[in-house]
Amino acid sequence: MLEITYHKEGDFFVPDLYLEKEDYENDYIIGKYGHLRLEYLRNHKKAEYIIMFMNKTLRKHIVETDKQAKQRFEILMKQMLEKNPIDENLKDTDPLKWAGLMNNYKYSVEEIIFKEFIFN
Repeated sequence: MLEITYHKEGDFFVPDLYLEKEDYENDYIIGKYGHLRLEYLRNHKKAEYIIMFMNKTLRKHIVETDKQAKQRFEILMKQMLEKNPIDENLKDTDPLKWAGLMNNYKYSVEEIIFKEFIFN
């Protein structure tokens, strides 16, 4: 059984509680999608956020979400370019049009990513 110690602050005894740091993939740098998911949990699903934080599963959830979203992004972008190819000569002849088309594909794919991984 876990024994809780206390210290006195003024007239009150306060428990000496602390949370252990999560060690899940410490070397992984959380990217855009992981940070977006963390912010969504923090602001819209506070109970779920607190439970994961207390159970030391929050970092694992954020890292896995980030990895899966990045993989899904790559797959969807590849599929988008296969179905709607952009002429590579356009990059040299009209770079603004090429960038606009690529950004359109990127934003379309990110909408899917947001619905599947971030805001669920």
